[in-house]
Amino acid sequence: MAAVVAVAAFSAPVSAQETTAETYSEIKEAFGFVPTFMQEYPEHGIRGAWIMTRDMEFSDQTELSPKVKALINIAVGAQIPCQYCVFADTEAARAAGATEGEIKEAVGQAALTRHWSTIINGLQIDFDQFKEEMGG
Repeated sequence: MAAVVAVAAFSAPVSAQETTAETYSEIKEAFGFVPTFMQEYPEHGIRGAWIMTRDMEFSDQTELSPKVKALINIAVGAQIPCQYCVFADTEAARAAGATEGEIKEAVGQAALTRHWSTIINGLQIDFDQFKEEMGG
């Protein structure tokens, strides 16, 4: 039975162009346009990339608020580093009500985490001892 379902799922493919057109339509509805970076995404992957972005980053039905997600994204973007991420997520954080102090603190937390990670990993601190000392 599972083999029949698998074959059926793969035997009636939707064309990449059709899926891409539907996806672009949904993106346009969300943004008012389709951003260039999404237009440049490989056609066979844009649907999945959009669904993940839509359902995690842009949804207000997740465990994290839009403001918290944007602050996390700024901190990660600063670490990668990705100027595009930092720019877009700073705008999103501000739109979600983040203060300049919260934005600065998110970036500071990212820097602090990177600092201690560099020390602990570089000095090869014993992980079991670390866990024991930190309450694990």
